[in-house]
Amino acid sequence: MPFDFDSVIDRRNSNSIKWKLFDADTLPMWVADMDFKTPEPVQAALRSAVEHGVFGYDLLGQPLNQTVAARMKKLYNWDVDEDSIIPVTGLVSGFYAAASSICQPGDGYLIQPPVYMPFNDIQKHLGVIRQEAQLTRVTAGNRMHYEIEWEGFEKAFHSGGSKTRMFLLCNPHNPTGQVYSRQDLTKMAELCLKNQAVVVSDEIHSELLLDGSNHTPIATLSPEIEQRSITLIAPSKTFNIAGLFCGFAIIPNAELRENYKTAVARMTLHVSGMAQVAAQKAFSGECDGWLAELLEYLTANRNFVVDFVEKNLPGVKVTVPDATYLAWLDFNELVKNGAITGNPSKFLLEKGHVALNDGAAFGTGGENFIRLNFGCPRELLMDGLNRIKSTVGNH
Repeated sequence: MPFDFDSVIDRRNSNSIKWKLFDADTLPMWVADMDFKTPEPVQAALRSAVEHGVFGYDLLGQPLNQTVAARMKKLYNWDVDEDSIIPVTGLVSGFYAAASSICQPGDGYLIQPPVYMPFNDIQKHLGVIRQEAQLTRVTAGNRMHYEIEWEGFEKAFHSGGSKTRMFLLCNPHNPTGQVYSRQDLTKMAELCLKNQAVVVSDEIHSELLLDGSNHTPIATLSPEIEQRSITLIAPSKTFNIAGLFCGFAIIPNAELRENYKTAVARMTLHVSGMAQVAAQKAFSGECDGWLAELLEYLTANRNFVVDFVEKNLPGVKVTVPDATYLAWLDFNELVKNGAITGNPSKFLLEKGHVALNDGAAFGTGGENFIRLNFGCPRELLMDGLNRIKSTVGNH
């Protein structure tokens, strides 16, 4: 039975930050949640929980962990011990807990910018030192992709006079949409082992795979890497339940796990009962038919974005993401030639009434880029792209 991803759902009467943050004449295509209803089995499970009528404290434990472990076995043939799974309130909380448990003030953590915004800010709050191995942009016509510059990556360890304790990986990568190959993951992991750094891998977009792309959890590469890794997963992006705040840290190493539990307890990261209900059903397998059709729809949306940019936005370059529902667009040429004045995201918001993420927030290499969320009905996507086109053309 086909699922409906074309209907436009009015979210302005909800508390959606995506739709309420800007004026009513602005089309939001920024924050990473989709404009589709979550699958019916999740809705039904939540309705049943509401009808029960009692909302006391819930016990985190075996049934949910069993479901997460079964999901990892099904997707990756990864045997995960239930006791190695720690529920957290989300992946940002998850990697902050990791940094707290691994690093001391003055220690370093390594990232690959441009990258998901909160990766760049850990040093502001925990007194650690951000170390960067910037990804290299490669262009061909209007398309672009990113590659690891290996010499720079290796030199980034222990840079700035700080011992690198943690490599914070984003795979699939946000905002580029890249799925790292097994070869690249192996090389990154081996360099982490060599430099005695723990790999903390944000894999929240790992089930949003387009065109049949394959995802490899970095922890599955070898027993040695598994013992030096913390893998962060969640159903939130895949099944559009981000507002319920539930994720999981998979930590096979007992010492790392106990230290992580201490950090979670200190941060009081309690996952709500409703979040547990939704996560249980989302990862149960009952929603996988919905997910298969979603991925077909998102792949078509991605192709629509790329085709539109190539035909209608000369001077703009775009990624062709392997995963996620996020496109990464380079407006540097339009800024340089005066077709856009100042910051592209601010310009498009003020002149075109379309809200997009400012690339500068993604750190080094993100200036004059924007991130566009194409996880929406095609009608909204066409509207947003046409707003960009007309705004740039009119200027």
